[in-house]
Amino acid sequence: MLEAITMGFDETTLAYDLQRAHSADVWFLRARFYFWGVVAAISSFIIGQLCALFGYNVLLSVWEGFWNLVHHI
Repeated sequence: MLEAITMGFDETTLAYDLQRAHSADVWFLRARFYFWGVVAAISSFIIGQLCALFGYNVLLSVWEGFWNLVHHI
């Protein structure tokens, strides 16, 4: 399902393409994987730095939210 959203094809199309693919097709699949992996990694680092810059502590908020949920049940 994730491949259909990110790359525009489903598992059966991917299996058919890989069965009949040549090295250029596999290279493009690998290049897409590396491109989106780098984009995701850089984006997550930037979001993490922005959270720290604005003083938002994600782990502490989740921990406090968990205990608030436990105490209100």
